[in-house]
Amino acid sequence: MSAQQRLAELVRGADPGVVLEGCDQADVDRMRASSDTVDKTLAAGQPIYGLTQGFGPLVRYLAESELEQGGSLLAHLGTSQGRPLPPEACRLIVRLRLESMRKGYSAVSPDFWQRLADLWNRGFVPAIPREGTVSASGDLQPLAYAAHAFAGFGEAWVRDGEGRWSAKPAKAVLAELGAEPVEWPVREALAFVNGTGASLALAILNQDSTSRLVRAVALLTGRLAELLGVNPEPYHPGVGVARGQHGQAEVAGWVRRELSAGAERAPHRPLQEPYSLRCAPQVLGAALDQLRFAGEVLLREAEGCTDNPLTYDGSVLHGGNFHAMPVGFCSDQTGLVLHQVAYLAERQLAMLCDPATNGGLPPMLTPRPGRGCGLAGVQLSATSFVARIRQHVYPASLTSLPTNGWNQDHVPMALNGANAVAEAAELAWLIVGSLAVGVAQLTASLGREAGTAAPWAALAELSPPLAADRPMAGEVRAAARLLSEAVAGPPAAGAAE
Repeated sequence: MSAQQRLAELVRGADPGVVLEGCDQADVDRMRASSDTVDKTLAAGQPIYGLTQGFGPLVRYLAESELEQGGSLLAHLGTSQGRPLPPEACRLIVRLRLESMRKGYSAVSPDFWQRLADLWNRGFVPAIPREGTVSASGDLQPLAYAAHAFAGFGEAWVRDGEGRWSAKPAKAVLAELGAEPVEWPVREALAFVNGTGASLALAILNQDSTSRLVRAVALLTGRLAELLGVNPEPYHPGVGVARGQHGQAEVAGWVRRELSAGAERAPHRPLQEPYSLRCAPQVLGAALDQLRFAGEVLLREAEGCTDNPLTYDGSVLHGGNFHAMPVGFCSDQTGLVLHQVAYLAERQLAMLCDPATNGGLPPMLTPRPGRGCGLAGVQLSATSFVARIRQHVYPASLTSLPTNGWNQDHVPMALNGANAVAEAAELAWLIVGSLAVGVAQLTASLGREAGTAAPWAALAELSPPLAADRPMAGEVRAAARLLSEAVAGPPAAGAAE
């Protein structure tokens, strides 16, 4: 199974109703051995961060009480702000932390772990604010907020019978479940918040969304090439063989699936099309390769342990696994990739709006030039979306600032980056929806039938011919959802031929 498939399983594993399996005996043995290592180290009078010592720059000071330390840790990190992360991200965050804690490096009690897992299985989902962490000692503030929700503070997501989510006071949600608020010992509190779970969960979801975005634009590229009658040679398998780039070859295969058998260049089309069509396999293929590389890194992070301190081979080790630089770089790269994919789609939409490249059809594909404006508004908004994406995907790793009394003197800002990429992804899908609406109008302008194949028949229905101008924002959103659903599953067998 590829890293991408395993990541997709992780995402599905946080869906509502999915149950997290309890610890098996091997899990329990590892967790107890980790706890025993901590107990022996304490009995030997050795210092342990967060247990015998203070937190962060206060590590030089002695801590008098583990119980007091647990409360102090969560309380001082209760500074998250902003609207909550989406429910699917919040649910994935908790699952990732539970998977990390059961590995036996974190000195977490199996009984305590099971209590959290039972609440997760019953649908308890902390509503976690998205702002306020530098992701260096882990995503401290968001994860502390999640821990607070289990303790009955803050808010939790609830889902009604129709699948709609809303936030309610966490204490009330726990009461509805018949559950008592959780009290956090310092060992478990430290293991829960000292990790990259928040930035990691959102980075995984962003990587998944952007991977689907690549497939959606490849799908639209193939449809455009078919409708316009462009030279199919750029999508020939031999072009990919000559270069040897895997992503390019795969994307070209996706494009070819939208071309009719024996497709040839129409007499009125140029030998070489603009790069937004001719080089689509190179651009989208490069995007695909980068996303898969990022996926491998994210998968390793999800399957590893990002705590501090941790136990290993009978020793307590103080290190820096909570530093989210691997996740931060992946988010930065995903953002850069997302921009290129969205920009390519916007350039293809521009081709459809220009008589010089749309085969001599009217400007903006309006059937009433002068009286009508056609896709002019759609294109203007898509251009705005690209510009906004460029603001969002400035690499967060370039915004590092020292903090925490110079204890955290190098920070990755990984959740900041993941938040920005998530917002960019929403806009990128609107650009895909804009291009899809353009494809529907191109089909009508050419007098072609949409046929019965998915998703083109449904696209023609949701965006009928422009007999007169109309507001199209709703059509763009609906087309974006349609294309997202069309690429939601794995690529069809033989897609890369």
